[in-house]
Amino acid sequence: QVHLVESGGGLVQAGGSLRLACTTSGRTFSTYAMGWFRQAPGKEREFVAGISRRGGMTYNSDIVKGRFTISRDNAKNTVYLQMNILEPEDTAVYYCSAAPDLSVILTSGGDYWGQGTQVTVSS
Repeated sequence: QVHLVESGGGLVQAGGSLRLACTTSGRTFSTYAMGWFRQAPGKEREFVAGISRRGGMTYNSDIVKGRFTISRDNAKNTVYLQMNILEPEDTAVYYCSAAPDLSVILTSGGDYWGQGTQVTVSS
């Protein structure tokens, strides 16, 4: 079992930045690919970014490409989502997920999920 905890959400003005973090306990973090997803009110959950187990491969959705960056620090059991040039359309609950392989993140989302952190971007 992997227990994921997101943090770093909040209220920010359009054009601003936030950095989300997702941490887990235990020694198995480096054996999981990680992903970030988001869900806005009334909309389906959507993929934001994914990263391989060692961080060598990353994928971003087209809607955030060039603005958001996913990274990880396996020594700290943490994956990050740096979000720049935020837009009101980025308002959503952001979730991190974990899966043994990045292909699972990209195709089905992940095997484990955090509780989410709210990001609100004001215009």
